[in-house]
Amino acid sequence: MKLAILSKEPGNYSTRRLVAACEARGHSVKVLNTLKFGLDIEKENPALYYRQKKLSSYDAVLPRIGSSITYFGTAVVRQFQQMDVYSANSADGILNSRDKLRSFQILSKFNIGIPATSFVKDKKDVLPAIERVGGVPIVIKLLEGTQGIGVLLAHTIEMATSIIELLQSQKQDVLIQKFVAESKGKDIRAIVVGDQVVAAMRRVAQGQEFRSNVHRGGKTEMVELSEEYKETAIRASRIMGLGISGVDMLEGKDGPQIMEINSSPGLEGIEGCTKLDIAGSFIDYIAAQVDFPVVDLKQRLSVSKGYGVTEISIPEGSEYIGKTILDSGLDKRDINILTLHREGKVIPNPKSVREILAHDKFLCFGKLESMKDLIPKREQRRRSPEVENLTESEIPLSANKPDGA
Repeated sequence: MKLAILSKEPGNYSTRRLVAACEARGHSVKVLNTLKFGLDIEKENPALYYRQKKLSSYDAVLPRIGSSITYFGTAVVRQFQQMDVYSANSADGILNSRDKLRSFQILSKFNIGIPATSFVKDKKDVLPAIERVGGVPIVIKLLEGTQGIGVLLAHTIEMATSIIELLQSQKQDVLIQKFVAESKGKDIRAIVVGDQVVAAMRRVAQGQEFRSNVHRGGKTEMVELSEEYKETAIRASRIMGLGISGVDMLEGKDGPQIMEINSSPGLEGIEGCTKLDIAGSFIDYIAAQVDFPVVDLKQRLSVSKGYGVTEISIPEGSEYIGKTILDSGLDKRDINILTLHREGKVIPNPKSVREILAHDKFLCFGKLESMKDLIPKREQRRRSPEVENLTESEIPLSANKPDGA
């Protein structure tokens, strides 16, 4: 595999570890400064230039895009994608996760724990917004910030309104967020690679500091996550459209609360804490994707007129209850089941001999007209006239894996 690592900092720990992991596995790797690219956009002929020379071919790219160059960096990643070069994180995935408001809006559609959050512009809306998230103390966050920068805790209404007004007067957009007091200055950082959490650590704030980031002086300890925390991290990463991520979660009384999703997680702190070869897991994942790429259903849909992806629920009294998937005849109607959701479990590519039960949910790919017939009339009216197509980031991560049950 020939890999390009996009980074402005070839000498930092994470970049050096990724290069070493590549070389140890016999791959070819180069670190390319993201800001030294030129993008040529022509009909059916997208091209990249690096330091004024046309870029040679690569099998994959690993973006390490800092927040200060998000716009240009994601444009470079998108150009690689247009040239059919595999990217561990898509340009859209990086943009989704980089903007805190956007990421919470996306996550709010799904059954994933997030702290109550409000976003307002008008000065008159600040106090009502604080009340809606549960009152003080509140956390005030800049929309784009990393390593704990731009995250403030306000204990009183006066302090909160003063901070928000000051930031807004400086043309800064801020989020107003519930303070999860039971987390007690602790959070979880989980590193997600594909459909696995490969490492996790708990970060603990020191002294009066409520932010637990290592860059804020927080201490770390290795932690074995429960299945609930693992599943939450993996789903959040997938929903954002990321293949590799660092997912930060608070330990709330009702379970994990997503705090942030980082598309370029640092490796020094968590490798030092866990003693695991996390850089190696990044490289192994990318190499596997290059050797055996997962089908991009979004791309498939764009060239398959009349086909789509949708979720089908099996209600009580359905004619399909008690039949096997094979006997249901769905395949004869050109409907392919990608995943089965049953009692909180996700079963990828369920076997044809599996019996269909009431309340099963299937994620299916097939003819829109055939699938529309399976959706109850009331549900059809709630949806748009065409069967709703899910985006790639909404497709369960293991949709192309063998049936494990």
